[in-house]
Amino acid sequence: METTAGNIPPNGSTGTLPGNGAATSKVDKAASAVHSAIDEAARKAKPAIDRAATLAHDAADKLKGASTQTADWMSEKTETLTATQKKLVEDTCTYVSANPLKSIAMAVAAGYVLSKILK
Repeated sequence: METTAGNIPPNGSTGTLPGNGAATSKVDKAASAVHSAIDEAARKAKPAIDRAATLAHDAADKLKGASTQTADWMSEKTETLTATQKKLVEDTCTYVSANPLKSIAMAVAAGYVLSKILK
């Protein structure tokens, strides 16, 4: 069983009610004013949003440039350190081969000093 309250049409439509022409006109004017205010706010905000977007893009570009430079520097330093490590190992092997007794004595002395330090 379907009931209707007041002047609301039973089909659920939202048509204008009889005798409310002035109220509808006021609502339409208010809605129009709100739409105009929203459009005006969007128009005024666009330049600020564009500036913020430009600043964000510039910051991202600067960060990318700094990151690229840092990565290149790290790569160069890694290559240098690897070459230095290889040279030190090679020099140590050459020294130990040329002076085996001296190398053993230095290793024993270093072990003794470390054992006294770590106690």
